[in-house]
Amino acid sequence: MSASRAPLAAVAFDVGETLIDETRIWSRWADRLGVTRLTFLGVLGAMAAAGRPHGDAFQLVRPGLDLRAEIARWAVDDPAGGRENFDVDDLYPDVRPCFAELHAAGLAVVIAGNQPPQARAALEAMDLGVERIVMSDDIGVHKPDPAFFATVADVAGVEPARLAYVGDRVDNDIVPARRAGMRAVLVRRGPWGHLHAEWPEAAEAEHVVDTLIGLAALLTGP
Repeated sequence: MSASRAPLAAVAFDVGETLIDETRIWSRWADRLGVTRLTFLGVLGAMAAAGRPHGDAFQLVRPGLDLRAEIARWAVDDPAGGRENFDVDDLYPDVRPCFAELHAAGLAVVIAGNQPPQARAALEAMDLGVERIVMSDDIGVHKPDPAFFATVADVAGVEPARLAYVGDRVDNDIVPARRAGMRAVLVRRGPWGHLHAEWPEAAEAEHVVDTLIGLAALLTGP
């Protein structure tokens, strides 16, 4: 599908496995659930391959698990630990250079993902220099709902055709962003990114990339 050639004004980024390496998060979850890290990471990969939500992985390794209750218990047991959260050590190393390149090209940068409220504070603490941060729990709507992408465009202050959305999933990122009238870029990392790059719908992405370095040139080039 050819992308709109309206002059680009802003680029929005998903969070997990786009900006944030989730390896440590899932490894801590494996330890918490009492299974080996290989087991839990393997089950997560199976969910990605089967097109199932990652939440199903918890039920497979701990049938009947109340995830919200477990998160609450974990916070009591380990109040100072990382638990299900991320910090600057989880930031992919190509993120800051990418953002610098985009700003040098005159493009605004927005972070917009399906994340809980504490993710905003974690991202703000990284001092990434972005214009806006949009978390699903803050706005009360989650991807792939079209309202999420409409909100991202509103927050960015640009028409959808002048905004590119970058993410690692075809179902949550690429297809709904294109339906919203945005340009879309699939980043091929993390289990979903590698698997979804093989899906026919990946053709809806304007670009499929393995790194965020050079993204500004791809988006602003002829």
